[in-house]
Amino acid sequence: MGKTTAFTGAIPANYENYLGPFLFEPYADDLVSRLQHKKYNDILEIACGTGRVTAHLARSVQFDTLVATDLNPDMIDMARTKVKSNKIKWMQANAMDLPFADRYFDLVVIQFGIMFFPDKQKGLKEAYRVLRPAGKLIFNTWDKPEAVPAVYKARKIIESFLGDDLPVFYDIPYSMHDKNELKSLTELAGFKEIMVSLIKKEGVSSSATSLAKGIVEGNPIYLTIMEKDPSLIKIIEDQISKELATEFGEQVKSPLQAWVVEANK
Repeated sequence: MGKTTAFTGAIPANYENYLGPFLFEPYADDLVSRLQHKKYNDILEIACGTGRVTAHLARSVQFDTLVATDLNPDMIDMARTKVKSNKIKWMQANAMDLPFADRYFDLVVIQFGIMFFPDKQKGLKEAYRVLRPAGKLIFNTWDKPEAVPAVYKARKIIESFLGDDLPVFYDIPYSMHDKNELKSLTELAGFKEIMVSLIKKEGVSSSATSLAKGIVEGNPIYLTIMEKDPSLIKIIEDQISKELATEFGEQVKSPLQAWVVEANK
C-alpha cells in the first residue's frame, strides 16, 4: 500500500479552511507578535504552507522583501489565492538546499515545518547559512500529541480503523516535543542566544463537523483511508464529529500546546 505524504488535490484547501483557523491561526498570531518590535530588511519563510504566517508577516511586520517558500507547489498555489499581497514573492524551494546566497536574509521563519525536514540538522544549518550576522531564526513545533486533545482523540479514532495500515508520516507532526532536543539541534547548527518557550493556546472551530473534515480530508491520511476503503471517510468523520462535540462542544474549543524557538546567528 502506498504511504504517500502528498498535500495534493483538495487536501490543501481542506487543510487551510478547516484546520487553519483551529490549529495554525493562534500560533501564527503568537509567532508574528514576537517580530513586531523592529524592521527586518529581508525575510525568508520556509515551509509556508497555505500562507497563515505569511499573511501575518505581510500585514504586521516591517520589512523590505518577503520570500515565502514551500516544497509543495499545491500548498503555494493555495497560499497565493488566500494571501493577496504584492509584497510577497512565492517560491517552491527545498529547505535542505535553499536557492539563496550566504548571508542573504535578516530573519528566517518556520511555522510547524521543521518536523517534516528529512534532515533537521541540515535544514537548520541552511537557515543559518542564509542569515546575515546577527540575523534571527524563529520556528515552532507541536508538543506531545496528547497536549492537543481534540486532535489526539480524532487520531485515536483514525488509528482504530486503520490498524497496521498507518503510514510512517502519521506521527511526524508531533515528533519534536523535547525541549532539550530543540535547543541542542539549534545550537549545533551554529545559533546562539537560544530561547525555547512552551506556549499554550486554545483552538476554536466553528463546528465539530468542520474540524472532523479537516482532520481527515486536510491531511495526507485521507489518501491512506481512500486506498483502504473510500466508504470509511464518512464513517470516520461522523464518529470524530460526534465524539468531539460530546467532549469539547459543537463549537469545538480545545487546548493547544507548542514550543517556540528563537535564536540569533
